[in-house]
Amino acid sequence: MIYTDKVMDHFQNPRNVGVIEDADGVGKVGNPVCGDMMTFYIKVRDGRLADIKFQTFGCGAAIAVSSIVSEMAMGKSLEEAMKITNKIVAQELGGLPKNKLHCSNLGADALHAAIENYRGMQAAARKAEEKREKHLEAEEECACPYCEGPLEGVENSFGKCRVDLVECPKCGQITKKGEACLHCGAEAAG
Repeated sequence: MIYTDKVMDHFQNPRNVGVIEDADGVGKVGNPVCGDMMTFYIKVRDGRLADIKFQTFGCGAAIAVSSIVSEMAMGKSLEEAMKITNKIVAQELGGLPKNKLHCSNLGADALHAAIENYRGMQAAARKAEEKREKHLEAEEECACPYCEGPLEGVENSFGKCRVDLVECPKCGQITKKGEACLHCGAEAAG
């Protein structure tokens, strides 16, 4: 099997090997046929890959591919990094033997998986923040319907105006004790 000098260099002197403990994204791929396993770790700053590390269990071609992919992607935007393909990886290495071309696919796939993992975590974080903001807005809306003073719940029984308040049995909103509900018109309890 003949490898290019570039493949041999990246195999013997792999760049960016290791783990990023607080990675923004992690991508793991493997090929059960050959046994190659790749894990990419990324750090993202301002939409760009600020740091990339990898761990690869596999043949020399798999290690060389991981190394070159990490170099090719470093500093690129997420969109640019997603355009790295197995064909581009193989070309960058000066070619790979036919029976090792699958390794170039694994490298690109592992990088893409790390980026997708990052994007998924960012979407989940945005969703959680939106939920938190809605909760805070709902807390701000909890005010006495008579004086607009802060109201923490029926257990306080009154706002600044000191009106006795109860929870409406029909709609669950807070209303004045002994009067029809301001929100739904139902007769209030108590």
